[in-house]
This record gives sequence, structure tokens and C-alpha cells, in this order.
Amino acid sequence: MKNESEQAIAVFGAEGVQIAALVRSRIRKGLWTAHTSGLADEHVQGNLVILPKAQADDFLLYCQRNPKPCPVLAVSNPGERALPTLGSDIDITTDVPRYRVWRDGELVDEPTDITALWRDDLVSFVIGCSFSFEQALMEAGLPLRHVEQGRNVAMFRTNIPTQPAGPFSGPLVVTMRPMRASAVIRAVQVTSRFPNVHGAPVHIGDPSLIGIADLTRPDYGDAVDVMPDELPVFWACGVTPQAAIQQARPAFCITHAPGAMLITDLLNHQLASF
Repeated sequence: MKNESEQAIAVFGAEGVQIAALVRSRIRKGLWTAHTSGLADEHVQGNLVILPKAQADDFLLYCQRNPKPCPVLAVSNPGERALPTLGSDIDITTDVPRYRVWRDGELVDEPTDITALWRDDLVSFVIGCSFSFEQALMEAGLPLRHVEQGRNVAMFRTNIPTQPAGPFSGPLVVTMRPMRASAVIRAVQVTSRFPNVHGAPVHIGDPSLIGIADLTRPDYGDAVDVMPDELPVFWACGVTPQAAIQQARPAFCITHAPGAMLITDLLNHQLASF
């Protein structure tokens, strides 16, 4: 059985796997429905939240009050499926490998295409994703276990509250990447350059201090091995809005499935602050 890296090359080609527009075109055709870690890894990836215009202002305020987990990269006009600032050919209804459909705060479906659900009042928010600083970590010589193991990154709900806005509130969700203690300071330095994709870690070490009981049982994504000489390092995560949506219980909402991101034409280095 092929691992996911081999499957990606089979779908996109050895060179095509790094071309954002080609990857999106294959996703649009339904040829890739898995997570996007490692795909077009020079390009910015984004989390997605789609809400009716009636809830959009409150959600934008929620993002502004919680910039660490919810750094906004783009907001569409109501009813617009294109996001020209992120890619000339993007269609938000087809270009994410897997979506989540929420009704009254309950997850009801995970389709690979939302064209049939589209409405003229829907507003799309694209939020920065930590996959976008992974290239910089690897270029700095810091290995990433989930990439090595061909898995989605591990994500956990914490006991850290976010700042509420209107009906939106809930816990901070984090990603976890194990690192040797000697590498942690370098990881902080590297990711601090990317505040628009979550920036520096929010916690290092003992997971119980932020309400995580078991690293082998992530709330989203895949568990990865943590070696005895490693520390778990936690970054704010763009799945945080999905926890807020469960609290707010809007009548209708669409998000990406955790780990299945929108791949943009922006390059990661364009988001570096220094």
C-alpha cells in the first residue's frame, strides 16, 4: 500500500505536487480528498470558514480579538466564490479537498464539493495555517514528525479560552509538533517570523497545563510519536473557529475539514515579517 507521499506523487506528479494551481486543479476534479500537509509546500495554505452575511461581522470581530489562532488572510464579498488576492483561478466551492457542513452547530456532512450548497449571502474567510511555516522549519534543519510519518498534524482542544465576540466563543485549539529540547528555541525564532500563520508557539512542554490529557488521542488529525528526548511544542491552530462554531450554533456554516486546506498562490516567504 502506498503512503500518502507516494499517493500524492501518483496524483500530481513528482514536480506537479509543488505547483499550487495544478494541485488545486486536481482537487477540483476530486482526485485528492486527503490532508494537504506537504503539498505545494512553498505556498501559503489557509483554513476556511463560510458563514451567512448575518453572522459575518461578529465572526470577523472574533478573528480580530483572537489574532493568534485566527489570522485573517482574505474575506470575500457576499456570494463571491473567487478569492483573487489568493489565486487567480480559486473557486472556494471546489478547491478544498474536503469540507465540513454544520447546521445549528452540529457537523452533518463532509463533502468534497459544496457547489450545490452555495448561496448569494455566504461570506468566505480564509485564515492562516501553520502548514505555511513548516517549510521554514524544515529549511532550518528542524524535522517534522507528521511529515516524516506521512500523517496529518495532531490537533488538540485546550483549556485556554478565546476572547468572545457576539455568539462566537470557545477553547483555543492547538497543533502539536514534537521537538528535541535543543531545537525548541530555534523553532520559536523561525515561526515568530510568521505572525499571519500563527507565529510562535503558545505552549511548550507539559500538555496537562493546557488541558490536554493524552497526546496519543488528538481531537483532530493524527497522533504522532513523541520520543523520550523530545518536548511537545504547541502552536495556535485555525481549527479554533470550528470550536467557536459549535458554541455559536449558527443555522448554517461550512468549514474545511481539519488538515484539508485551501492552497493559495501566495508564497510563504511573502508572509514573513522579517
